[in-house]
Amino acid sequence: MKRKFTSIAVALVSVMLVASACGGNNNGGNNKPANEGTDATNAPIETKAPEEEAKDVTLSLRHTQIKETSKTRLKILEDVVAKTQDENKGLTFKLEGIDEIVNRDQKLKAEMAAGNPPDIFEVFGGADLNLYVKANRMLDLTPIIEELGIKDKFASLDEFTIDGKVYGLPFGGYSEAIFYNKKIFSELGLEIPTTWAQLLEISDKIKAAGYTPFGLAAKDGWVNGMMWNTIMERNVGIDAFSKVVSGEAKWTDENFVKGLASYAELVNKDYFTKGALGLAYADQGAQLLSGKAAMVFTGTWDANRFSGDEAGELKGQIGYFAFPSIEGGAGDQTSINASYSNGFGFSANLNEDQIAAVKKFIANFYTEEVQKRTLVEDKLLPSMKLSDLSGVDPLTTEILTVMANASSSWKAYDAIVQPAVGADINVGIQELIGKVSTPEKVAEKIQASQVKANAAQ
Repeated sequence: MKRKFTSIAVALVSVMLVASACGGNNNGGNNKPANEGTDATNAPIETKAPEEEAKDVTLSLRHTQIKETSKTRLKILEDVVAKTQDENKGLTFKLEGIDEIVNRDQKLKAEMAAGNPPDIFEVFGGADLNLYVKANRMLDLTPIIEELGIKDKFASLDEFTIDGKVYGLPFGGYSEAIFYNKKIFSELGLEIPTTWAQLLEISDKIKAAGYTPFGLAAKDGWVNGMMWNTIMERNVGIDAFSKVVSGEAKWTDENFVKGLASYAELVNKDYFTKGALGLAYADQGAQLLSGKAAMVFTGTWDANRFSGDEAGELKGQIGYFAFPSIEGGAGDQTSINASYSNGFGFSANLNEDQIAAVKKFIANFYTEEVQKRTLVEDKLLPSMKLSDLSGVDPLTTEILTVMANASSSWKAYDAIVQPAVGADINVGIQELIGKVSTPEKVAEKIQASQVKANAAQ
């Protein structure tokens, strides 16, 4: 039975009960001599515990908030770091910003292999984390979050939990669906599509009117994988992704090939941006905001951009809707790709003093106050349950509504299949976009990669 995704959206509005304890001084039965613990005026003397000598502790912290659109998120992180340093003499954080793709696919992997990752670093849950835990590179956070009393305050720790132990903490959630230009839809008299046939119909009308139906920047493979992932889920069901990893299913099976063929249909109808393979990710959102594209399929991490000053005349005119159903598909037709995949991990190499400092960082970063700032200022869906949603803008409200109406949720393909297979999937999708391969041939290549990865497990 599929889990209702309403639980994630409802988690954002759940009320967290705060217990307050009252205490009082009981001075009865005080048999101390008259002058003990008092000064000449008979007032109690305050005794202070000797201050513990501050220890010099340094923690390296790698983040990926280096883009113009990530300034708000970086500022929140910097504020937490500054607060933690101010509260703890001798503690110093050394921040390093790096490109997300470079960090995930190159640098962090090399460091993990060598056994020298940063002290604190951004990491993806799921398949990536599994590899690092197997190599004994990740600090077990289970006792820390239990000590801090925050274990049950997260919406979900599934992607960071392995064999019952928690090895990372998500700093936000996401969902992936279609952002659209309400002005273009109104101009062309379009309704939000709920079926594949309707999606093709409105895309034809958008294209005939001189707009690009779907803005796409396909240079980075993971970008193309987002819409493909949902199309494939509609065709095969998310459980099928786990079955190819276990060997129970193959990428060359009929429904998988149908999923690739559905994506190829959008390509062959020229619904995507011309020359997309040469465009970097930032250009995708720009196509929507410039009025050139009517829709983009992307994650809610772009919501800040679509509702901020960069939106210009389109501020307040960008909406969000779930990907339509595909008739005859084996998947959940009203599900959504949504999870809590991005977070902070901590090195298993930390010494006792560094672990004590990490606890203080976690205690300051994972609070309702910081999560609320992240939601309101950065439009990043919080990973922790919030009791207050005041100040949320209209686009975020639409996003939460779409998430609440989804029948189930599932994590992305690259959190399920092995990294090498995920990379080959991305290449295969680019081959479809470039019209240099067929769904059948792409399926064969991915299956060959899957067999190799499964044998190496």
